[in-house]
Amino acid sequence: MKTVIDTNVLVSALLIPLSIPGEILLKVFEKQIILIYDNRILVEYINVLNREKLKLNKDLVKIVIEFIKKEGNFIVANQTNTSFTDESDKKFYEVFKTSHAQFLVTGNIKHYPKEENIITPKAFWSHFNTLNDRNS
Repeated sequence: MKTVIDTNVLVSALLIPLSIPGEILLKVFEKQIILIYDNRILVEYINVLNREKLKLNKDLVKIVIEFIKKEGNFIVANQTNTSFTDESDKKFYEVFKTSHAQFLVTGNIKHYPKEENIITPKAFWSHFNTLNDRNS
């Protein structure tokens, strides 16, 4: 399942591993979810996950970043004219649209255009489990 994951979901996954974002990250590591990214997203992941105030384990952050680089799908995204309240979110939308990913998962749903497959971690987890139940 090709998915774009906003940085806030990744941060939540690492801060609270026994959470829905944590479960989503686990499925990324199990290769059931293919993370789609571009250079802008990767740089944001690296910068945010290494912020001192988050106090994340540096070795764990390195493992996550290296896994994304090795197993994720890197693309070069097309730019869009869609305006955003927070322009830093635009890159996730552009990667989502360019890659034709199935979902964009974000904890900041209000920052994005209202589109069916731009969803919260909770809604994504529900979709993911429903699809897996059908395929079992």
